[in-house]
Amino acid sequence: MTSQDIRQQAPLNVEEVLNRLPQVAPDNQQTYSDSDGRQRIKLRSLGFERTLVLIDGKRIGTQNGQDTNIIPVSLLERVDVLTGGASSVYGSDAVAGVVNFILKPDFKGIRLDANYNFYQHNNTPNIVSRTANAAGFPAASGNSADGGRADLTLTAGTSLLEDRLKISGFINYKHVDPVGYADRSTAACGLVQQSKDGPVSCQYLGYPRAGSITPQSGAFAGTRLVNNPDGTRAFIPYGTGFGTDSNYFDIYNDQRPDERVNAGGFFTMKFSDAAELYGSAIWFRDKSRNVYPTVLQSYASYGSSPYQVNCNNPYLSGSQATALCGSAAGTSALAPIDLSYRLNNVPTADDIYLNKGIRGTAGIRGKLGDAWTYDLGGVYARNQQNWTTAGQANFNRVNNALNVVNVNGTPTCVAAINGTDPACIPFDAFSAGNGSRALMDYFFADAAGTQKNVSKLYDGQLNITGDLGKYGITSPFATDGVAVAFGTEFRKETFDSTADGPFRTIFGGQDVHLKQHVWEANAEIQAPLVQDKPFVHQLQWNGGFRVSKYNVNPDRFTTWKLEGIYSPVSDITFRGSYNKAQRAPTLVESYQASNISFSRQGGSQNDFCAPVARQIQDPNNPGQTITTTAPLASRDVCRATGLADNLYGSATLLCPNNQCTVRSGGFRADPETAYTLTYGLILKPRFIKGLILSVDHYRVKINNSLSYNGDSYYYDGCLRTADPYFCSGFVRAADGTLSASAASNPTSGFIRAGTTNYYYSIARGYDFQGQYTLGLGPRFGHLDFDFNGSLTTFAGGQDSPIQPLRNCAGYFGNGCGQLLPRWAHTLRTTYNTPGGLFSASFNWRYTGSLTNANNSGDPAIGGTPDRAQTTFYRIGPQSFFDLALSFNVDSRFTLRLIANNVFDKNPPLIANSYDISLAHNNTFPQRYDALGRNIAISTTVKF
Repeated sequence: MTSQDIRQQAPLNVEEVLNRLPQVAPDNQQTYSDSDGRQRIKLRSLGFERTLVLIDGKRIGTQNGQDTNIIPVSLLERVDVLTGGASSVYGSDAVAGVVNFILKPDFKGIRLDANYNFYQHNNTPNIVSRTANAAGFPAASGNSADGGRADLTLTAGTSLLEDRLKISGFINYKHVDPVGYADRSTAACGLVQQSKDGPVSCQYLGYPRAGSITPQSGAFAGTRLVNNPDGTRAFIPYGTGFGTDSNYFDIYNDQRPDERVNAGGFFTMKFSDAAELYGSAIWFRDKSRNVYPTVLQSYASYGSSPYQVNCNNPYLSGSQATALCGSAAGTSALAPIDLSYRLNNVPTADDIYLNKGIRGTAGIRGKLGDAWTYDLGGVYARNQQNWTTAGQANFNRVNNALNVVNVNGTPTCVAAINGTDPACIPFDAFSAGNGSRALMDYFFADAAGTQKNVSKLYDGQLNITGDLGKYGITSPFATDGVAVAFGTEFRKETFDSTADGPFRTIFGGQDVHLKQHVWEANAEIQAPLVQDKPFVHQLQWNGGFRVSKYNVNPDRFTTWKLEGIYSPVSDITFRGSYNKAQRAPTLVESYQASNISFSRQGGSQNDFCAPVARQIQDPNNPGQTITTTAPLASRDVCRATGLADNLYGSATLLCPNNQCTVRSGGFRADPETAYTLTYGLILKPRFIKGLILSVDHYRVKINNSLSYNGDSYYYDGCLRTADPYFCSGFVRAADGTLSASAASNPTSGFIRAGTTNYYYSIARGYDFQGQYTLGLGPRFGHLDFDFNGSLTTFAGGQDSPIQPLRNCAGYFGNGCGQLLPRWAHTLRTTYNTPGGLFSASFNWRYTGSLTNANNSGDPAIGGTPDRAQTTFYRIGPQSFFDLALSFNVDSRFTLRLIANNVFDKNPPLIANSYDISLAHNNTFPQRYDALGRNIAISTTVKF
């Protein structure tokens, strides 16, 4: 992607540039309401861990800590994307491919780049707005203009000492205004469908603005009640919508507020052809936030002790006191209650993410004679993320605020009277719409917690290239000589995660300090075999080899590549590449694999070999069911888990509270290995000047794929297949139980979980590219056509030796959450006047259809007849169009007017979107434009 391609989009972030490439799995961290703000890149939907990101050929940072926010869009010269394994050249992580950001070199002068854009959208009625209105929630309507985004960059550079010393620097500022779900009719409420083809409704989380009270004793014990929204002090039954609940997601963001500052500098000092010093430094600070309602949570979030309210509380009406206290109404007795209340008239409870980092490079490079060049240099990168969460209200303070009596007609906390909590503020939890900043500060004082993660990269490299043709080492049938390259690299990574007390109180966990390093050596060869002969314009062979040794693994690992190029004539080039690529586990993955922790399985996961009550078909009365007490699993399945036959169906196997012990960790994580094959052809027909076409087929297979496998992976797989591959995840105690105590750090009595190597991941497909320049004559300029398309034929893998291949290409849901259509393309057509004074560019972005995996007809991804849907099962093909106008007023001033999604097309809507896209806005904002038409005005001024 060239700088012209980038400018025509008016992007604010690097990820917006790459999201339009069909080969990149789109990602938009500014649309996730639970994002950490970092921007990463995923080629082929194979995960960011398998995509190596470079700046000017050197690593951007560690895989865990990298953030492409550090790259200023206005300084991009181009973006080179190499898909397919490239570990033998670049080292670990280049399994899916490499993305290399090339910055503009040797800048001279002063330049100002300014970009302001915003969204303009017509909120038309739709299924979401109709459902929201029916639930009593307002839906946006009419035209809106919001989401302003400003991007300002000042760049300056000069050369000194007769151009031997070149210095340049930049400073960049960006600001993003939020756009809330409530600002779009398509996100008026979270659309949910509880059952297949069932009715749709708005999603609720049970935090009414009116307040919800559940007595824990008396006649109404366990009955959820709500303060009447009409303002009277009376309870009414809890129900969704119409004032008895709230739209929890109405303040979530379609676009998160963000503020960012980047700065950097670059220099080169050339002493001679043999020695040139170079260096660079880029610094950034980015602050964004996820917005959440401020709520008081159920007592179950703190433990087993309910809240307590005094039965003579002045905020209670007579009927309310009777409902909570019965005959004790009006006395000082304490009644146990549960409470869920969304505080009103208070600031939001935000998660704040502060991402900051610095990346520096330095080195010396030059020529050694006529045949050799060298580059000795390195990278230091430090990325820090501070995550500050608002935390939970203090349980004791909420209890204190509920114990209130009248003092001379003024409601007063008992804790303030007796001195145990002089700062206590009474809380009227028994009428609708209460809350104040003072009350919020009292409840949440000292509740906010912060976690700090710091990733560091130390990377030193020596690379040497040589043209052996200078020594006469050339094929007798070629004119160019053999070229070679040698390199060695030392790379060290560290990761430190710390947190304060309030954060640990909320989330638990422990501080970690991790590190690993690797020594690598590599060699490459480029050998032209035949050139400019009959029927052989060019025949060339390339090869590469790398060996790696990690300190955390006793083994050495090797990667290699074999490439071939054949052009019978200059118009046609055939190319092919076969690679062995590897990815070592990241520091975090290694820690997750080896670190042992214990927990109880959430929900009702019991030992399937224990007796449970369940409904089965009555063998004596067809069509009728009976209740039986028996294990879910067969005797053979239980035997495969290591259970003795005499314990099959024993009640002693029952796990406490139906929750067996899960042990995470205790695995060894080895590098995963990918074999990638790419072959295709390039056409440059001389009889159609300006036309270039290419098509390539790629095949990626990752063996021993690294992934996190939860206990359900082993539980479900063993129950279904009785295969040792899954059943080995059961480690039974001597008495056959799976109920070990975590405190004793047991070696048996649990189900396994954790990050480890498992089976295959597979990606296959075709890439199509085309460029064509059509001259219109010297008076009328020319048209440029740029096409990029990708056909995905396979995206998935095989989870175990006995499970079928899972192909998710073209599907979503049931674990196929990659949102990967079979076909996607972009086609940009640009008209340029003679001399480049004006250009008009029209871009067509096309995404093929997506079908719910339930309707795939493939049982491997859940496509069985009983799961097939008739609603929300398909997203049709989607086309979005962009228009960019550029005016080069003179050599110093350029003005650009841009409209992305120029026709203001709504995104496709779907229920239960969070299950797939991690967004509650009823669409897939990574893939489709969720906010409407984006209008941009940008300029470049040179001084």
